[in-house]
Amino acid sequence: MNQLLVEETEFKPLLAESVGYGVVVGVGFFFAAMMLCLTALQAKFFNFSPSSSEEFSSASRSVKPGLVCCGIVSAWTWSATLLQSSTAAYTFGVSGPWWYGVGGTIQLAFFAMVAAKVKMNANGAHTFLEIVKARFGTGAHLLFTFYAFLCILVVCGSLLLGGAATVNALTGMNIIAACFLLPIGIAVYVVFGGLRATFVCDYAHTLILFIIIYLFFGSVYGASDATGSIGAMYDLLVQAGRDAPVVGNQDGSYLTMKSNQGLVFGAATILSGFSGVFCDQGYWQRAIASAPRSTTKAYMLGGLSWFAVPWGFASCLGLAARALVNNPAFPTYPNPLSASQSSAGLAAPAAAAVVMGKGGAIAILLVVFMAVTSAVSAELIAVSSLFTYDLYRTYYRPKATNDEIVRVSHYFICFWAVWAGCWSTILHKASIDLGWLFYVQGVVLSPAVIPIALTVTWSKLTRAGVFAGSLSGAVLGMLAWMIGCWKIYGEINVPNLAEPYSAVCSGLTGLLFSGLVTVLVSLAKPAQYDFSGTRAIAMYSDTAPAGSVESVGARDSGSVQQRPGNDDRKDTGDVEKFEAPSSKDGVAGDVVVDCTDAPASVSDSTKKDGLEVGHTELKSIYRRAAWYSLALTLIVAILVPIPMFFAQYVFSKGFYTFWVACTM
Repeated sequence: MNQLLVEETEFKPLLAESVGYGVVVGVGFFFAAMMLCLTALQAKFFNFSPSSSEEFSSASRSVKPGLVCCGIVSAWTWSATLLQSSTAAYTFGVSGPWWYGVGGTIQLAFFAMVAAKVKMNANGAHTFLEIVKARFGTGAHLLFTFYAFLCILVVCGSLLLGGAATVNALTGMNIIAACFLLPIGIAVYVVFGGLRATFVCDYAHTLILFIIIYLFFGSVYGASDATGSIGAMYDLLVQAGRDAPVVGNQDGSYLTMKSNQGLVFGAATILSGFSGVFCDQGYWQRAIASAPRSTTKAYMLGGLSWFAVPWGFASCLGLAARALVNNPAFPTYPNPLSASQSSAGLAAPAAAAVVMGKGGAIAILLVVFMAVTSAVSAELIAVSSLFTYDLYRTYYRPKATNDEIVRVSHYFICFWAVWAGCWSTILHKASIDLGWLFYVQGVVLSPAVIPIALTVTWSKLTRAGVFAGSLSGAVLGMLAWMIGCWKIYGEINVPNLAEPYSAVCSGLTGLLFSGLVTVLVSLAKPAQYDFSGTRAIAMYSDTAPAGSVESVGARDSGSVQQRPGNDDRKDTGDVEKFEAPSSKDGVAGDVVVDCTDAPASVSDSTKKDGLEVGHTELKSIYRRAAWYSLALTLIVAILVPIPMFFAQYVFSKGFYTFWVACTM
């Protein structure tokens, strides 16, 4: 009987296995070849060469807002963005896509404030860990290095497991083979092109993503015989609410924002999103790479643009999957998707297979492949920067030359591409899937969010506050995770630990208590930090010989400066002296730093691309970002969903039509 049930609920692949290998290997290496050609043209006809460490890791800090916006949308469009949001729509109804969008958009809005502060207070940094080291020293640096690599492990696992599960479901391709092959082609163009190549590739991926999403809109709401129109979709969803009502939804309907489970899912998504943005070097890297005047604008536009992806995509395919469960063309007909299939993110592929047949399967395969490759490329360049600047150069080779930094970055990208395949295979063999990682991300990373954000934004933050907040938040979060799981679900096991209520108990406890303890301990004996140490972080000159360094302020003052010590207290103006590589042969030479002069030049102006951005203007940009983030959060998290939740409103056909029009 059990065997029969497995056969009946098996997801039937629509495409041949060779198609899966063709997309993963063929399309992957096509993009790699295209990026290699563009990189060669860039090196030949422009001043930007990926052989420079500054160009390789931070795109010479000159990327314009449109490209940064595309990079943000592309990097934040994980396979989970498409698959998990569709699962939420399939499970909770119209509230799922909305709350998923909220859970990723408000973080980008708040990060716009942090991005403005990065340009004000640490424009020479390559990673957020360099800022931590310059301000708080080795202990805090190692603590947040742990969180940074843990974040990238969770993200890479989510990306590859989600992508591999989709490729397997649609083509029958071996999941382990997909986990190993997906990162290989990506690593090729990242190695040769650096961060700027990922931006160009992100633009192409984002363009293809939106084209395919609109193809699905046209099919589901118009061309498909299975749905036919918006009105027909509404009728199917009304019937689905009668056949399989949602516990906690008003009248069991899929057409209401009054969803208790959806609200909890929204809380878990917000916690997961904050962790995924603030602990991920990929987002800091884009803030660092952008031109100073456009940094905040790019994150504002990126957040709004990204919101349309999960909201529109999941409202279309996720709800279509629920509406079409009883359609004979549904891949698991006559049964709905099993719990494991839903958790693996197969709602969207199921709907695509019904409404567009093999064409839909190919389209969903391409769009998930684009999501995986663009996000993995961002993670590869991010993890190489972390290793190169925060481990290799900081603790092993402080005198590393420009060429050596680029070479080590290449090696580590290749290593991580292979390790990511191994890591995702380990997770797969442990029966951990996309859904599990999605919920657990907020659990393990939320204690670091507020201390990391305050490091670059709050002058009164102390080293003691950072440690106390991060560690106490982690301990209390773990306790809340276990106790909450035990009290709510009756048993502590792997599946129950990734249930929404367990995740919210832990993530919320870790986030709030870490923030509270960090602030209270810091205020007990506040620092008076003026960010002179972080403003004097040195970067390798693109024009000077390999191995020479200059700080941001050095460009204005003409002197070579290096970062000063890492004290909580306000700098006293002491002159510090230490070694740095000489520009000739990498032999150590003395560099004298005046800690008073360095920040002054930075405060006066930040130069990039011939533009001077005054400190006053950067403050104005920061204030604008603060008001924008607060207004956006108020609208999308409170003013729109909460009144409909408490009104217990079930969508009429007219309002559902309006809702669908807004998603487009």
